[in-house]
Amino acid sequence: MLNVKRISHATFETADLERQTDYHVNVLGLSVAARDKNAVFFKTGTGIPSLTIEKGSAAACRRIAFQVAPGSDMGELQKQLQAGGIVAERRSDSMPGIGNMITFDDPKGTAIDIFAEEEYAPADMTPKGIVPLKLGHLAFKVQDIRQIVAFYQDVLGFRVSDWRQDFFVFMRCGPDHHTVNFATAEKVKMHHIAYQLRDTAEMTRACDFLGRHKFQIIWGPGRHVIGDNVFTYHKDPDGHIIELYCELAQIDSEDLGHFNPRPWRFDIPYKPTIWGPDTLGNLWGPPAPQGFGS
Repeated sequence: MLNVKRISHATFETADLERQTDYHVNVLGLSVAARDKNAVFFKTGTGIPSLTIEKGSAAACRRIAFQVAPGSDMGELQKQLQAGGIVAERRSDSMPGIGNMITFDDPKGTAIDIFAEEEYAPADMTPKGIVPLKLGHLAFKVQDIRQIVAFYQDVLGFRVSDWRQDFFVFMRCGPDHHTVNFATAEKVKMHHIAYQLRDTAEMTRACDFLGRHKFQIIWGPGRHVIGDNVFTYHKDPDGHIIELYCELAQIDSEDLGHFNPRPWRFDIPYKPTIWGPDTLGNLWGPPAPQGFGS
């Protein structure tokens, strides 16, 4: 088991590299760490790698990069994976500041990059756009949810935070309530990518900024019951759903096994739970709009 510690960045393919670059810099508020003719590498304002966008024929999420403990032996991890029947290769071109890594596919076909050492880029605090703190999580539609859960647990070291019945799972690799989500569907695809904002004041500013720049919010602001977070969702120019969130539930300790209490909750302490069909998706207001989950 690799014991992933955190999510680093995701890699997307796009048919319009310049349009997506303009959105991620001037609307979302990321900074360009480096670029070449076929790819742009993005960081947060504080210099943390967050996203790579590559020129291609389709709009899709192709890769996710995770960090393991610094000092980990990549060669030894590669041997562990191969001993378990997983084809793992070495790679060194995923993101500036990240060199030595291993890469392999998860069961739904997304490439997984694993690295131990990283150098942050210089900070860029130029005021622009929304300016998230970090990439928080990605959510996917999958056909065999039990297979994907077993892979992320047994190979990557993730833990289950919550289930909604038996078709929607939230998984964590650190103190955040979830780093990946999976929901059962007929077609495999990414559902949304989520970025953390500092607080609800930043959420309000982000909503105003999106509205002024003609990016309509498709759901929210609201508060999820599973995970606690305040949220909004909109779409980027490629049609990907972008979640902005804050106040995500945090686990005090893996040994304690429960999340920090919130004063509005009835279930204190909040422990990993299998939630029923009547669980609200939004504590504050209407449920997700029609077609949001497809």
